[in-house]
Amino acid sequence: MLTTEDFDYDLPHELIAQTPLKERDASRMLVLNAETGATEDRHFYDILDYIEPGDAIVMNDTRVMPARLYGVKPQTGAHMEVLLLHNTEGDKWETLMKPARKAPVGTEIEFGDGLLKATVTEELEHGGRIIEFHYDGIFMEILDKLGETPLPPYIKEKLDDPEMYQTVYAKEVGSAAAPTAGLHWTEELLQKAQDKGAKLVYLTLHVGLGTFRPVSVSNIEDHKMHSEFYRFSQEAADTLNEVRKNGGKIIATGTTSIRTLETIGTKFNGEIKPSSGWTDIFIKPGYQWRVVDAFITNFHLPKSTLVMLVSSFTGRENILNAYAHAVQERYRFFSFGDAMYIHK
Repeated sequence: MLTTEDFDYDLPHELIAQTPLKERDASRMLVLNAETGATEDRHFYDILDYIEPGDAIVMNDTRVMPARLYGVKPQTGAHMEVLLLHNTEGDKWETLMKPARKAPVGTEIEFGDGLLKATVTEELEHGGRIIEFHYDGIFMEILDKLGETPLPPYIKEKLDDPEMYQTVYAKEVGSAAAPTAGLHWTEELLQKAQDKGAKLVYLTLHVGLGTFRPVSVSNIEDHKMHSEFYRFSQEAADTLNEVRKNGGKIIATGTTSIRTLETIGTKFNGEIKPSSGWTDIFIKPGYQWRVVDAFITNFHLPKSTLVMLVSSFTGRENILNAYAHAVQERYRFFSFGDAMYIHK
């Protein structure tokens, strides 16, 4: 039985990257052979050395919402912080609130001097609340005006340019967090990959904050995964089927692309077909990979479901050895940190 502790590792606090590099593709890249455990120290712009003509690079084109709102309760003037997770129906949203204990059902909150109003309609666990918004105009335009881009809890510095927490191909608004492995790509590097004969394929998975939620159970089999919405088109399916038929690799950018592709592979018994819906797939050691041949990823939090995911591709020992090497070589960790390229 694998426990959460089996996926722990020592990380000096100063290795948690607080700001992104000015040049996205200048980050370092630890290349890991999933079968042998061998590692190479490279830079992200060297990714082209691992991409062959006819391979597919799959990317998540979700865009982070300005999902953090600061409001007041008009009755008392008390301040409330609201983090939008996802739209449930109409103008209702699942949110996290602080202080949640001061927001029972019926609580009213105003944002931006009443430009936007909300009422709590339902209480959920972990400080979650369903709220319904009231406003005049277009909701996303109001949100752009009043909201802030939420950064992960381990990043303490303000971001000079919020676009640095978006991928260069971010398009479909709906995430509470960025698919951070994609932050390393530049438009120029993607063009070079295309010029080399790679196919660029986009899917959408809206990242929820469950990504950062710690695993609170000892036995990983008891962990309940969060759900995230994904969309995968006919065009994307056709391209990947063609790549597969011609012997090319399917290279996923980030764990969100992996989750989407493997959800589809699980749903259709290894086949690649268009699909959309909610996924709560938990990829952990013992999982049989069906679609992804190699992937780009960042370094993940100790004891997280994402360390478990990458371990299922390479074996736990290979990952923990690679992470120990990265710590020793002073790689930068987490969302604004360095990359890994993991291949068979």
